[in-house]
Amino acid sequence: MNVSKLFAEMTQYISEAVVRIFGPSDDAYPSTGVQPFSGEPFHKPRGADW
Repeated sequence: MNVSKLFAEMTQYISEAVVRIFGPSDDAYPSTGVQPFSGEPFHKPRGADW
C-alpha cells in the first residue's frame, strides 16, 4: 500500500512540474514596448587613460 501511495505522489509531483514548465506563462507584466531614452550619454572623462 505504501509503495503505490509513494508512486502516486511522485507521479503527481513530476506531472505538476512538467505542467508548470511547459504550460502557458502566467506573468502579469504590462506590454510596454520600446522605452525612450531620457538620460545623458556616457562620456569618458579626460585623463582617465589607465
